Amino acid sequence: MSWHNILETALVTLELSDGDKYQVIEELLDLAVQSGNIKDRDHALKDLIEREQYLSTGFENGLAVPHAKSEAVSEIVLAFGLNRQGIEFDSLDGKPTHFVFMLLSPMDTSGPHIQTLALLARNFQIAETSQTIKNVATQEELLQIFRDFK
Repeated sequence: MSWHNILETALVTLELSDGDKYQVIEELLDLAVQSGNIKDRDHALKDLIEREQYLSTGFENGLAVPHAKSEAVSEIVLAFGLNRQGIEFDSLDGKPTHFVFMLLSPMDTSGPHIQTLALLARNFQIAETSQTIKNVATQEELLQIFRDFK
């Protein structure tokens, strides 16, 4: 999985709002809309919310990955937001969420969608990852950390 191709500075915020999980999803979706990666915002939002209502995408270790397959995109779209204080995201471990990736994939894309979810989950199992990301100062510094994910 190449982060160089799907995550760019326009899709990253280091100041994610303190809203509820649905507001945060919309905030990240709006980054993707502004960057021109979403064909239909309302359709993408509907797909993300339906998926989130089915089962929370709040994982463990401060990570949440709201995701969906959607006709609103023609290629994988990944946006990221950092909230240093933490927000409630109905996570599996009951702890606050600091790192939110919003992932949208075309309807006919399975492999890369699952690979991206696995890559994120695997890297956030490493204790140092969370602390390192919480301490980043710039988007470029953050993207370099993500490029080193294996």
